[in-house]
Amino acid sequence: MKAAVMTPRLLSAAEFVRRGAVFADVGTDHAYLPIFLLEEGMISRAVCSDINRGPLLNAENNAKERGLFSKMEFILTDGAAALSGHGITDLAICGMGGELIADIIEGAPFLRSADLHLILQPMTKQDVLRRYLASRGFKISREKYTVEGRHNYVTMLAEYVGEPYEISDLEAEIGLPPYLLSENPERLSYVLEKTRALEKAVRGKELGGKDISLDKELLNLMKNLTRGKDL
Repeated sequence: MKAAVMTPRLLSAAEFVRRGAVFADVGTDHAYLPIFLLEEGMISRAVCSDINRGPLLNAENNAKERGLFSKMEFILTDGAAALSGHGITDLAICGMGGELIADIIEGAPFLRSADLHLILQPMTKQDVLRRYLASRGFKISREKYTVEGRHNYVTMLAEYVGEPYEISDLEAEIGLPPYLLSENPERLSYVLEKTRALEKAVRGKELGGKDISLDKELLNLMKNLTRGKDL
């Protein structure tokens, strides 16, 4: 396994892991992220899970190759519920859709703990995940944006505060305020992509004779934020 597999997207997730953590990687695949964190001395041990045996075997082989097998656990399971009782302090769910990430969190009650940090990297439906977290009392405290090739990614750090709260449609779509896009080119790229996608969706709905009033209101807000800005 080569260090080059640590792409900007994975490195952004690594930045949110606390030093000395017992780290869990749900849907670990090849275990690139936990192996990197162990080699950098950032975590004390790692728990890796995957729904499929093949990827978990790849993870085990990579751990053996790096001499880290004794510091890692490997669990074949669907979701995160089976990771309860392993002393986890920081848990990552990366590379999945926002709806699936929400389902995984919902199915693992032990994640509702103020002492546990969730590092979430939804590939799609980020708005669905943000709304879910707010409705279940998880506060997104930080977000980091990265660009790889033509793709924009967001990594969220969420903590359980216990009280549900509401977020606006704008916050659900593009994340936390303040919206200082000119100072964050990666976030600007993300918001521009979201704006273009929403604009396309609004045109499609309009041609189909659907009500676009709410979508158009949101689109106008996003266009105002990005007006005069481009990459």
